Amino acid sequence: MKLTSAKRLALDDKELFDKYFQKYPPQNSEFTFTNLFMWRNFYEWFYVEWNDHLILFSKEYFKKNRASISGRDDAIYFFPPIGPNPTAMIFNIAKDYKTAEFNRVPEEIVTSIINDERFDSMNFEIVEDRDNWDYVYEVETLKTLPGNRHRQNRRWLNKFLQTYDYKFEILSEDLINKCKKLQLEWCVMRQCEEDEGLEQEQEAIYEALDNFSTLGFKGALICIDDKCAGYTFGEMLNSDTLVIHVEKAHMEYDGGYQAIGNLFLNNVYSGVQFVNREQDLGVEGLRRAKESYKPIRMVKKSIIYRKD
Repeated sequence: MKLTSAKRLALDDKELFDKYFQKYPPQNSEFTFTNLFMWRNFYEWFYVEWNDHLILFSKEYFKKNRASISGRDDAIYFFPPIGPNPTAMIFNIAKDYKTAEFNRVPEEIVTSIINDERFDSMNFEIVEDRDNWDYVYEVETLKTLPGNRHRQNRRWLNKFLQTYDYKFEILSEDLINKCKKLQLEWCVMRQCEEDEGLEQEQEAIYEALDNFSTLGFKGALICIDDKCAGYTFGEMLNSDTLVIHVEKAHMEYDGGYQAIGNLFLNNVYSGVQFVNREQDLGVEGLRRAKESYKPIRMVKKSIIYRKD
């Protein structure tokens, strides 16, 4: 495989990526075209189509954002290959590019690599990446928030529904600016200018919202007195799982997060069994919030690289 033939990820690649995701349904929240596109500037994604696989990589990610876990200055950041045999592709890539570091590798691929006869000879190191594990929930549970385990979130939801004269709307082009205005206000209150991660997230959100119709995801917002109090958007990850890319609520309204999440699931998607609410990135408050909804499972991911 020659990375020199790779192409920078662009909007007109959606059809190609969607074809692969439909043929090889993912579990990782990262693997929708919307997610890859909205974060493309952060990662500086390139891709190459090789042996019926899509190979995503970045030569700049470690230089711009964080050090490689392997400690190599010339490390190349890869996502797991998309195709019929990602395990074989990882071995082939690691053979050709000894500085390759594979990130967000799901548990089933890790197991396959460990059980492969080439594992010992490649001198692989495998590191759990807990901060990037995805939280997966039953949709019906999040719709109803039943029992004592969900009491606190149910109280916040009911407080919002009973306190505010709100309007729920499904996202359309003429509502995009309302979402962007709330996002800007949210960032001002959270002092995004002092947090590089939040600044990068805002840029990614704007990329998605500015290309709403082309990307084809679904979203919703709740407004109070014509002011956006919360918005969210997501899309189908595979045949039975919805992935939520973004969920924001104005801190002025108690229960806003519980309300936008609940109303979106109850009014926009029907017949979906599970929802993947992505990772917590190691942020303590975000981890507590995601754990409070009682996930039924985690999509575990690891980092793999050669030690030699």
